[in-house]
Parts: sequence; structure tokens; C-alpha cells
Amino acid sequence: QVRPVESGGGSVQHGGSLRLSCAVSGYTINRWCLGWFRQAPGKEREGVATIDRYGNPAYADSVKGRFTISRDNAKSTLYLEMNSLNPGDTAMYYCAVEDDPPRPCSWYLVDGKLEVWGQGTLVTVSS
Repeated sequence: QVRPVESGGGSVQHGGSLRLSCAVSGYTINRWCLGWFRQAPGKEREGVATIDRYGNPAYADSVKGRFTISRDNAKSTLYLEMNSLNPGDTAMYYCAVEDDPPRPCSWYLVDGKLEVWGQGTLVTVSS
């Protein structure tokens, strides 16, 4: 059973940086659509970024220019480099994955309907 495991969350000050990782051990992820999503307290879950099998990224407008999604297929790991963090980025961050999904990977940024989800890692940004 696929079990994505997120790590790298923590507490940082406004303007700080964090790097999240999502490991999918034991699986070859070359064809997979991979994504990061977040949910802040009292808010709906929202897409942050996705990356398709070719390495093409898609970002939410709120994180463009600050966050970078990347993947290392050899390590079966997804990353999210987050810079210039602000309190509005405080949320639980989840990684979601799907093997060769039927729709373009970037479409899942909007509806988040990827098959398998991790447990999340908490990011807290203080002012």
C-alpha cells in the first residue's frame, strides 16, 4: 500500500524558509503526478503546487515566486522549497500522489482529487 510520508515542517519566523519532503518508499514514481496541498485552521484545503511526470510544475498564485516544487524519482521523493514565508502560509501541508492519472497533473491543483494522501506536516509561521 502506498504511504507518502511528509517531513520538514516546523516553526519559522516571517521571512524564513523551510523545505518539505514527501517520501514514497518502495515505489517507482516516474509516471506519477505529485502534489502539495495545505489546510489552515478553519479554512478549506487548497492546492499549493503539483509536478507532473515530465517535471512540469504548477503553482497556486499565492505561492508563485516563493515556493518551488521538485521531485527526485531515484529517491522516490517529492520536495517543496518554501521561501519568504508569511503567517498566511501557516497550515498543515499534505503531499498527494497518483500513478499515471487520467487528467493533466496541473488540473489536480484545483480539485485535489489525487488518490493517495500523506498524514501531513505542520508549518507555523510567526510574525
